Amino acid sequence: MREWNEEIKNRVEWIKGILKDAGAKGIVIGMSSGKDSNTVAALSKLATDNVLGVVMPCDSVETDKQDALRVAEQLGIKTVEVNLKDSYSALSQSLKEGMGGPLSLMASANIKPRLRMTTLYAVAQERGYLVAGTDNLSEAVMGYFTKWGDGSFDFCPISDLTATEVVELGKELGIPKEIIEKAPSAGLWEGQTDEGEMGITYKEIDTFIRLGIAKPDNIEKIRKAYHKNAHKRQLPYSYGTIESPVLATL
Repeated sequence: MREWNEEIKNRVEWIKGILKDAGAKGIVIGMSSGKDSNTVAALSKLATDNVLGVVMPCDSVETDKQDALRVAEQLGIKTVEVNLKDSYSALSQSLKEGMGGPLSLMASANIKPRLRMTTLYAVAQERGYLVAGTDNLSEAVMGYFTKWGDGSFDFCPISDLTATEVVELGKELGIPKEIIEKAPSAGLWEGQTDEGEMGITYKEIDTFIRLGIAKPDNIEKIRKAYHKNAHKRQLPYSYGTIESPVLATL
């Protein structure tokens, strides 16, 4: 078990430094019912009082929204709701018409986190805030996030923590047990869960990340996912470089 007091202090000071360097007035975060967003929300609130939680239902389960609002109230975070259901339906219909047929399940599902990213950045720009990221180390290793969706943010204070460690930190920050231990889900479709989609549990992933221990078939799942999704962990490929003798003088 890690000692979290110093960890919390260091992460909060890091967030404060990010805000200061950017000249940002506060933080905007997509509030959901999951452990990651609620843990990041708690850290953000310790760094600044100017935190805005954005609830973005999109054919979502109603209890997820209620859980998000419950934690936001507990943390003293103001919230706004932007319902993306109609936007999602309209864009899906336009794509269907343009492509001559419906998109695949995954192509369609990934529209949702990209609409949420667009929403968060619009709100952030309007207020002069930064967007907080909520992806953890386990998700990064597996590539289990949407490129230019939840994988887009200005800073992320839990990117070095496994899913298991985020649960521990969330408990230390006072996130209710029934929420912090809830089965992780990206909410992409009804009944969808992270572990069900990946075919491996976070406990198995995290044990391999920290100890190098896993069954051979699980090691193979992790290896394939890690290499297949390497592009998600990199900046876009660009031909050439922006470096020049003139820019070096700046």
